[in-house]
Amino acid sequence: MSDSAESVAQAFVRAINRQDVEALAELMTAGHRFIDGMGNLVEGREKMRAGWAGYFRMVPDYSIAVEETYCDGAVVAMLGVAEGTYAPDGILKLENRWKTPAAWRALIEDDKVAEWRVYADNEPMRRLMQ
Repeated sequence: MSDSAESVAQAFVRAINRQDVEALAELMTAGHRFIDGMGNLVEGREKMRAGWAGYFRMVPDYSIAVEETYCDGAVVAMLGVAEGTYAPDGILKLENRWKTPAAWRALIEDDKVAEWRVYADNEPMRRLMQ
């Protein structure tokens, strides 16, 4: 199962890096759970479809670079970097660019992402939002 789980998690990462909300939704279970770096929980594929769409409007060049991947059955852990540009007005400004080390934990069920948990320092983006 870990090969399949890793493939699903990698497909999820590719969809994030393309800002492809529909592909992300297709890869989520109906009861998908998203937990951000501050511990906030959002449950449900449709809520997360809207959540990702809103986030990509706010950070249109958001991407994650996975440098290491570890699998244990249905659990995939990835280490790397998240980066993007905070663009509340839709304009990418160099001074609003941020980058932070991050980790992600995916729980895969029936070839879908049942849970996506982010571990990252949100302070770089919070500062820009003030």
